[in-house]
Amino acid sequence: MPRKAIEITLTTEQKQQLEKIVRSHSAERRLVERAQIILECATGKQNQEVAATLACSLPRVSKWRRRFTEKGLAGLDDEPRPGKPETYGKAFRDRLLAKLEERPPEGLARWDCPTLAEALNASHHAVWRVLRKEGIYLHRSRSWCVSTDPEFTEKAANIIGLYLNPPLNALVISVDEKPSIQILERATGFVETRDKTIVTACKSTYKRHGTLNLFAALNVATGQIKAQTTATKTREDFQGFMDLVMADVPEDKEVHVILDNYCTHKKNDAWLEKYQDRVKFHFTPTSASWLNQIEIWFGILSRKTLKGASFTSAEELKSAIEAFIVRHNQKAQPFKWRRREVQGSQIKNTIANLRN
Repeated sequence: MPRKAIEITLTTEQKQQLEKIVRSHSAERRLVERAQIILECATGKQNQEVAATLACSLPRVSKWRRRFTEKGLAGLDDEPRPGKPETYGKAFRDRLLAKLEERPPEGLARWDCPTLAEALNASHHAVWRVLRKEGIYLHRSRSWCVSTDPEFTEKAANIIGLYLNPPLNALVISVDEKPSIQILERATGFVETRDKTIVTACKSTYKRHGTLNLFAALNVATGQIKAQTTATKTREDFQGFMDLVMADVPEDKEVHVILDNYCTHKKNDAWLEKYQDRVKFHFTPTSASWLNQIEIWFGILSRKTLKGASFTSAEELKSAIEAFIVRHNQKAQPFKWRRREVQGSQIKNTIANLRN
């Protein structure tokens, strides 16, 4: 008497997933066939009937009915097959990561792929594959700056509070100087590279025509910029620029000025007394001038006006900066103060701690 096949009862979720596989245009053909077998078996058909319906062998139907009964949907996947053992497996990966923690050979500042391959007695391709899999890029680097100011929290909260919730009837401005902007004259244009792409270029040799200093103030509420160029960067130059800024501020407004800890920003008590407590200086924490929003604008100026440019005189550079400020102020908008969420410490002592 023939044995009766194991009965299959599908849950609603299992049936939906199997039908999704059958309808899929991207699923593997063998997986689709297995899903069809289970759906047919779930209708109460015996193995012979399912094999005839799907035009497949009886042992195949029996196999996938049994596998599904034992493991559910996971049973439709291929089981691991024996094969040649890995030449470069986990042990090699661990050796490579451990080697990265060691000092590179004498005369080298960092490890690279050929040096690692030589030290590990492995092929370049094996080292490269592990580095790529682990997301390690030895040729890239980042710098960091950690403030050691004991009052960091208090100072940072004060400045960010001015950005997010400024006092009523008050002006908040970010002020700083961009010192010693080099006035370089050099040929510029376009060149065709080896892969036929066109890129901007500048001649490696140039003429120097001195330097220029730029003082700038950013109105945090509007994004408008007020600036002045000077030949020097003394405390008197800073105070003169601040007088220029204050000339446009109504006398009934308070002014909160965000500054870094540069020496010319300190010891200005006599100048502050002249404005009868209308002006208050707020200093960023030590090694945290990035809290001053004017630094963002200086970065924009450098990319759009200074990088790769050519100037024949201080007057030409001054005119270019002034023209950029006019363009900027026409469409100025306040910067959106945001912080990036950080999960745990960003700086890890070892590669192993970072990857594990």
